[in-house]
Formats: sequence, C-alpha cells, structure tokens
Amino acid sequence: MTPLDCDMAPAASPKKHLSRSRPLPRHCCLMTLILALATTAAVASAQLSSEDYYDASCPAALLTINTAVSTAVLLDSRMGASLLRLHFHDCFVQLGGPSWSVPLGRRDATTASASLANSDLPGPTSNLNGLLNAFSNKGLSSTDMVALSGAHTVGRAQCKNFRARIYNDADIDATYAASLRASCPAQAGGASDGALEPLDGSTPDAFDNAYFGNLLSQRGLLHSDQALFGGGGGATDGLVRTYASSADQWGSDFAAAMVKMGNLSPLTGTDGEIRVNCRRVN
Repeated sequence: MTPLDCDMAPAASPKKHLSRSRPLPRHCCLMTLILALATTAAVASAQLSSEDYYDASCPAALLTINTAVSTAVLLDSRMGASLLRLHFHDCFVQLGGPSWSVPLGRRDATTASASLANSDLPGPTSNLNGLLNAFSNKGLSSTDMVALSGAHTVGRAQCKNFRARIYNDADIDATYAASLRASCPAQAGGASDGALEPLDGSTPDAFDNAYFGNLLSQRGLLHSDQALFGGGGGATDGLVRTYASSADQWGSDFAAAMVKMGNLSPLTGTDGEIRVNCRRVN
C-alpha cells in the first residue's frame, strides 16, 4: 500500500459488500480495504471513533486507500487472503457477501515481531479443543471462531502444512486426498514442501460459503479445517451445517466477528504513532 498524502492513522471504508456470485478480484478488493486497515492493535484499552473520523483531516483518505488495495488485489487475487491473515496476526497478538461498519481512528504500533505474530495463532494441525481455546482466550466465541474460519474460502496452503492430513487422517474424502498427493508426496523436504493447493478447492477465488460445504464432504484441506466438522454431533457441527446452507447467515456472523476481532484493544489517542510511511515505524 502506498503512503497517504496526509498525516493520519489507518482507516477503513465504512461499508463494504461481499457477493457470493462475484469472483475475488471484484469484491474482495473491497473487503480487504477493511482488513488492511484493521491491523493495528495494542494492549491498552481504547475506544475507536465514528466513520467520519478523517473527513476533516484527510477527506481523500478512504478513496486513496480503496484505490491502493483494489489495485493490489486486481494484480494478485491472493492478496485478499494475505490481508485476512494479516488481520488475524495483529488482532490476536497484542491482546493475547456481508456489509459492516468499521470504527476508525486506529494508530500504528511502534514495534513489530514476526515470531510474536505467529505465537498465538492456532496451527494447521490444531484440533477442535485447541481452536476453541485459542479463540476463547481472546474473548471470541465458538460462533466467532467458526465464522472466521470461513476466511479459508480464499488463499492457498503449502504441502508441508497438509501432508500429514492427506496421508494419515481418516476423515478425508479418498478422491480428494488422492488428488492432493499428486503434488504433495509423502516424503518431506525439497521443493514439494512449498507446493500450493487452494484452501477451498470448490471456488478458490470466490469469497463465498463453499468452504463449509467442503467440510460436510470431508474435503477440508487442513486438519484444523476439518476439525470443525466431524459429523457426529460435535460442538461446532451445527454451525458448519448452518453456514453451508446459508451464505447470508455466515456473512452476517463473519462481519460481526471481524468487527469484534478488529476491536481487540486498538491503539488510539496518544498511544502508538501515526506513521508517515505505513510500511515502517517513524
């Protein structure tokens, strides 16, 4: 993202809509505007401001950001998934086709740590209890967790992160597993470790609810994906079925969870800083 031409903290467009029928480059560029600007967090309690936060200090802020993010996603559709992951990183670390409004006024942190960014995130081999606990520790419910997991409707995963699942797990569709083994051999190491497969093999470039339908068919790519649905009445089985059958319900819950996660103690007031260049600390 290019630096803005005014002195401000990251902001987000107040209303963005996702439609299941559109491909990622056309609508995810709108969603990722929200995600890219919800990536600063802190350990102090704070209150964000209204949607017109930058109207006086930087009237062109939202248009400038929207243009930059839209261009990035049009050039590389995987950017949407990357920004989703960035949102999870920052919101988890510091505090331990929907439309939605995002409160504005976040300031930037003065430090960054790659290891810290990954320390609290559930891994690709996490089981259901591990997932529930990780989200609960951040004040997020099981509904939040399952809804947010639907972000895996876009993006790719490396072979090294799903190898154990396709060779060892029993709860995977046999045909699906066989197709993945073609690009991900059992032997670890070498170039194959980085071989990419879509997290949602049905509609990999559309931000829709197909991810949940995949779980019903035992076609979750990661062990942590399929952990959400076992088919035996597990704690989150009902939610997966609901989201698989109702894109609107998932979209509504996803939007609410995104706002909730984005509001995990952001930096406001005099905390943090307003970066001159958003790529680096002042």
